[in-house]
Amino acid sequence: METTAREFNQKSSQILAAAARGETITVTKNGVAVARVVPINDDVPPYPTDPMGEIDLPDLGLPNLTNDEIEDVLGGMGT
Repeated sequence: METTAREFNQKSSQILAAAARGETITVTKNGVAVARVVPINDDVPPYPTDPMGEIDLPDLGLPNLTNDEIEDVLGGMGT
């Protein structure tokens, strides 16, 4: 289903009801698709909860510096 931004504004309740029934609605503005209203699938969370998993960083053999030591080193940079 496709609708204009104006029609979405005027008929949002009906469009959301269509999404609740399983339809995907593309919203256009001046003939260009700008948004998509999709039904929510309960199997998929609304946002990624752990997209990358654990990150294993390689040991580069660098010294462990405190925040103050890093600030001292970077203090004059970029000013």
